[in-house]
Amino acid sequence: MSRGRLPRVVIAAPASGTGKTMVATGLLAALRRQGLEVSCHKIGPDYIDPGYHALAAGRVGRNLDAWLVGEQRIAPLLLHGARTPRQADIAVIEGVMGLHDGAVGRGNFASTAHIAKLTGSPVLLVLDTTAQGRSAAALVLGMQLFDKDIRIAGVILNRVGSDRHERLLRDALAEVGTPVVGAIGRSDAVVTPSRHLGLIPAAERHGEAERTVTALADLIESSVDLAAVRAVAESAPDLDVAPWNPVDEVECAGSDVPIAVASGPAFTFSYAETSELLTAAGALVTPFDPTRDAALPVGTAGVVIGGGFPELHAEALSDNALLRADLAEFDGPIAAECAGLLYLAAELDGKPMVGKLDAHARMTRRLTLGYREAIAESDSPVARAGERVHGHEFHRTVTDPGHGDVAAWLYAGEHRGARQGFSTGRIHASYLHTHWAGQPSAAQRFVQACR
Repeated sequence: MSRGRLPRVVIAAPASGTGKTMVATGLLAALRRQGLEVSCHKIGPDYIDPGYHALAAGRVGRNLDAWLVGEQRIAPLLLHGARTPRQADIAVIEGVMGLHDGAVGRGNFASTAHIAKLTGSPVLLVLDTTAQGRSAAALVLGMQLFDKDIRIAGVILNRVGSDRHERLLRDALAEVGTPVVGAIGRSDAVVTPSRHLGLIPAAERHGEAERTVTALADLIESSVDLAAVRAVAESAPDLDVAPWNPVDEVECAGSDVPIAVASGPAFTFSYAETSELLTAAGALVTPFDPTRDAALPVGTAGVVIGGGFPELHAEALSDNALLRADLAEFDGPIAAECAGLLYLAAELDGKPMVGKLDAHARMTRRLTLGYREAIAESDSPVARAGERVHGHEFHRTVTDPGHGDVAAWLYAGEHRGARQGFSTGRIHASYLHTHWAGQPSAAQRFVQACR
C-alpha cells in the first residue's frame, strides 16, 4: 500500500445514544471475519469504546482527538495506528457524540466532522429511526448541508420497526440521494452493560464481552451491506502525510530503563502511544496489576498509573497490602492520572490505599467532565514549570484536599485559576488525563527522571 493510502470510513450519528459503538464494533468484527486486517480508531478522549474495538479487530484501539494531540497529528496518528503492528486493509473510525458536536465553546473543533475533514474520510451516518419516518431524510440532508466539506456517503438505519418502516425510510432517503447501506431491527440481544461513566470496559467483562462482540458481528453481517461499506472506504483519497513515529518525537534518554505501568481491571484507561513513546525514549515498559501482584516488577525505576475505575475495585486494591506497602516505600518518579491519583491517596471511600499523598478520596453523585487547558505549576517528572498542556477530566470522585501545597496543574481558559492535583517533586498526580502524543516531552522527561 502506497504512502498515505488507507481505505477508511467514519461511523457517525446525529446524536449520542443512536448505536454508533454497536455498529462500529460489529463492523470491525464482521470485516475481520472476511479476512481483512482492520484498524480501529475512536474520535475523542474515550478509553472504553477502544477496548471493544480491540476485541473486535484483534489489535489495539486508538484515539483521534484534535484537542489532546493537535490538528497536525490526527492524520499521521491514523496512519500510524493503521500500520502498527501490521498494515491494515481498512480503518473504521467511530465518532463522538453527534456529528457536529465539538469542544464546548469552540465550534466544531474536535468534533467527528472535524476529524473526518482532517483525515479526508467519508462518513456513514447511523440513524435511530424510532418513531421517525420520512423526516429521517430531512435530518440527513440537514446534517450534510450544515458542513458541506464533509461527505455523508451513506446511512445505516438502526432500530427499524418493520419491513414497511424500512421501505418508507429507504424511499425517503433516495429522494435526497443518500444510499442506505444497512438496516438494523429493534433488538436488545446485544446491548452492552453500562454504569456511571459509560460502558463497562471490555477488560472487566472478559468472556461476556467476547460474546457481545460475536453477537454484534452476526448482527452486522445480517443487516449491513459490507461490500457497500468497503466501497465507501475505498473512495477515501490518499493522505499526503507520513505516519506518526514515536522515535521522531523524543530523544532516547536511556537504555532499557525499567518503568512499571499499572494495568488490570482497575486501570484500563491508557493510550497506546504512551508506552510507545516511553519505549522510544529508552524505557523497558512492564505492566503490573495492583489488584493481584505482590510487588512492583524487579528493578522498577519509575511507575505510571493511568485511569480506570479504582472505586469499583477499592476492596481488591486495599486488600493487596503487600503491593501497597511496596509502592509506599518506592522513592522513584511516579506519574498518575485520575484513578492513579485515587490509588496514591490515603484512602478511597474509607478503604486504605497507598498513602503516598495526604488526601482522602470518595465517590460523589456529581460528574466532572470536559476538556481542560492547564499549566504546570512546578517542575515535575512529566512537565517543566509553566508548560501548557491540553487534557480532559472525567470522574465522579473528589479528593480532600483537592490539591497539594504545590498543585500539579493550574487551569487556564474557562477554568482559569483553579488548581488541581499534587506535585511533590517525585510524584505528579491529578485528575487530568493527557495524551502524550500531544505532549511527547512528558515521556522523554519521565524516562530521564527514572534514569
